[in-house]
Amino acid sequence: MENARIALYLLAIATSFACTAFLFRAYLQRGIRLLLWSACCFVGLTVNNIVLFFDLVIYPTVDLRIARLLAALAGMMFLLYGFIFESE
Repeated sequence: MENARIALYLLAIATSFACTAFLFRAYLQRGIRLLLWSACCFVGLTVNNIVLFFDLVIYPTVDLRIARLLAALAGMMFLLYGFIFESE
C-alpha cells in the first residue's frame, strides 16, 4: 500500500509538471497572456505537490502544511491576476 501511495504522489507531481510545460510551450507559440498566467499557476501547484510528497513521505513527522498552502495560494493568485487584469 505504501508503494501505491508513493506512486500516486509522484504521478501527481509529474502531471502538474507536464501541465506547466505544455502551458508554457503554448504561451511561447501563441503569445496569449492567459496561458502564461495559467502556467504560473501550475508552477505553484507543482511546488505544492512536491512539498506534499516531502510532507507525507520523506518527513512524515514534520508539518509542512503552511508551505503547501502558501505554494497553492501563490499559484492561484497568479491565475486570479490573469483573470482579472488580462481580460481582452
